[in-house]
Amino acid sequence: MKLITVAGPPSSGKTSVILKLIECMNCDKGSIGVVKFDCLTSFDNLSYEEAGIPVQTGFSGKICPDHYFVSNIEDAVQWGVHSGFEMLITESAGLCNRCSPYIRGILAVCVIDNLSGVNTPRKIGPMLKFADIVVVTKGDIVSQAEREVFAFNIRQVNSAAKVIVVNGITGQGAFILAKYLRQAVEIQSLTDTKLRFTTPAAVCSYCTGETKIGAPYQMGMMKKMEFKNL
Repeated sequence: MKLITVAGPPSSGKTSVILKLIECMNCDKGSIGVVKFDCLTSFDNLSYEEAGIPVQTGFSGKICPDHYFVSNIEDAVQWGVHSGFEMLITESAGLCNRCSPYIRGILAVCVIDNLSGVNTPRKIGPMLKFADIVVVTKGDIVSQAEREVFAFNIRQVNSAAKVIVVNGITGQGAFILAKYLRQAVEIQSLTDTKLRFTTPAAVCSYCTGETKIGAPYQMGMMKKMEFKNL
């Protein structure tokens, strides 16, 4: 089974891209599955089910989405293997722009949209920097100049990635993306594999449910700002 990891900021068009991508794969119906990792709620499973795509959805709740992803990705792979899928696509929630749900040796796709602002690529960390393929959506809504600056900023952050423009509504560009995804490696398990980058730190008193503000309540891994004249 081939495994593809897809990540990107909220509302960047990940689900639409995946749906158009699967259409272009020309695989037997039900041979590609999707695991959707989200935080609180999601309706994307309805879109997948309507398209006849097997889907599982998991919610991280108050836990960091990356930590939730790492804790469940092997189980997701085993679900895909036991289901007999040719390909499994995971869709991750990238909420803090520091997310890094990519695995060494596993094809990594980052979806970002032109509407987020021309400087957005410089604000996204490992989620963009360590991707193999960067998919840019909603380019038809902005000017040519904005598209060029956006693409330039992507290359400044990740010069090695392939940049593909995909229209999530018409599907334009999805065929090119599908061609690259067919080159993904076959796997049976992810046990003993490693992430490409560390997950965001999430060990502090607030991670475990503390709500009070003030130094006496701040324990664990904390980071403080330095204020001048204070």
